[in-house]
Parts: sequence; C-alpha cells; structure tokens
Amino acid sequence: MDIYERIVALRREGRRAALATIIGARGSIPSYRTAKMIVCEDGVTFGTIGGGIVEAEVCKAAVQAIAQETPRTLAFDLSQDPHHGAGPVCGGKLEVFVEPLLSPPSLYVFGAGHVGSCVYRVACMAGFEVAIWDDREEYANRERFPDAREVVAAGFGGIPGSFELHEQDFVVIVTRAHDLDLQVLRWALTTPARYIGMIGSKRKVAGLFQALESEGVSQDKLDRVYAPIGLDIGALSPEEIAVSIVAELIACRRQVTAALPHLRRQSRKGDEAS
Repeated sequence: MDIYERIVALRREGRRAALATIIGARGSIPSYRTAKMIVCEDGVTFGTIGGGIVEAEVCKAAVQAIAQETPRTLAFDLSQDPHHGAGPVCGGKLEVFVEPLLSPPSLYVFGAGHVGSCVYRVACMAGFEVAIWDDREEYANRERFPDAREVVAAGFGGIPGSFELHEQDFVVIVTRAHDLDLQVLRWALTTPARYIGMIGSKRKVAGLFQALESEGVSQDKLDRVYAPIGLDIGALSPEEIAVSIVAELIACRRQVTAALPHLRRQSRKGDEAS
C-alpha cells in the first residue's frame, strides 16, 4: 500500500493523522527530496523521511499538529547538530511541512428552532458536519436543513443509543425547554465529546447543574459544560448568538486558551498535576 492509498484508508477508518513532506533541501540529507511520512495520532508511522532525530522531532510535531489541527513547517540544519543525521553527519539543510489529515469535525445540534437553525448555517460555513435533532417534524426536516449530515425528528429520550460520540465531536444544546436541555445534557455528560455547550442564563444553568448534582453527577463532569454557551460578544439575535457559539467551537477546536476559560482551567489543572 503506497502513501496515498494509506491516506485514503485512514480517512475511511476515521483515524486522525498528519502527512510530513520534505519540501526543501540543500546539501546532503538522510533521505530524498519530497520524501513523505504519515504520522498517526497515536504515533504510529508509515513511510520515512530518513530516520534519526529529525524523524523523531517531526513525529512529535505531527502529533501536536493533529491535536491543534494546524499545519507547520520545521527547519533542520544538519551541519550544526550531528545528532540530526540518521547515520554519518550529513551537513545539509532541509525543511519539512507537516499537514494534518483530518475529517471535518462533527457537530450535533439538539434543538432545531431559530438558534439551532442559525448555528447550523454558520457551522456549515465553518467546515463542520452538522447533525440535527428535534422532536418536532415541522422543525427537523430536510427542507430546513438541506446540507445536514443527518436530520432526526424524534423524542429526545431516543438519543442514547442513536449517536455514538467520539472525543473529537461537538455538542450544542439549544432546545426549546429547560427540561429538554437537562435531558440532553444528562446524556451528553456520559459521552467523551470534546465540547458540550448549553444555551441559557446563568440562573438557568445553575438550576440545571444543581439538579444534576443531586443525581450524583460530579463537579468535574459539570466543569466540561460550556454554559452559558458562546463567546461573550454581546450577542442578542439568533444570528449573533450563532456566531458567538460557532466562534467558541472554533476556539475549542484550535485550542485557543486565551478565548476559553475552560481550556485555561484545564491547563492550570495539568500544571498542578505535574
């Protein structure tokens, strides 16, 4: 299986990876120009760009590029550090471009009303694959959501078992009633979803959190919830609220800690743990 067939296979399997390609070389290098290597999220590699410390550093950078979903270019001067070579000192210079190979992120929107509809439109433009769920057929239908990956018109109680969420998935809860929000949130917290956001005022959020705490839901789980949802940009209309929500999704996807208190808290917890 060549490198391109491997890329297709990984995408079909839904596996996240990065492609490292030598894009520039001068002098002697431990591989050939345009050599390529695939690095999977778990560090497994296919192909080689020459081995040695160069390849090890590229693998490390590739895993970071996958996590942050951003490409990067690495430069190596093999004449300055003999440890960069795969064998004898090469003496050349090379550049390696690391490109994440990612499927579009999946966004599950629960609630197909005004806000849900606007979130769908903005999220599609931002590159998300959107699935819609609402218990009203007049709202959840293909006419209103023609480009959605999936549109479900059914009671919210049927969600468990219908969707299998993964660690890179996003959940937005914007139903028409507090009890329905609570029902969806209760389920979402049992999943490994990367992002769980719920619409509502601080008072509403506090009330729902109190209800979940009384059911035995831990504070650590509640800390995962982005609520009130969306970046604080003073949004008022459904369209503005949708922009603030999708902006928050993008910030979470790109791990922009400056924009998200959740990520800052997680970073601090990591520092304290280490």
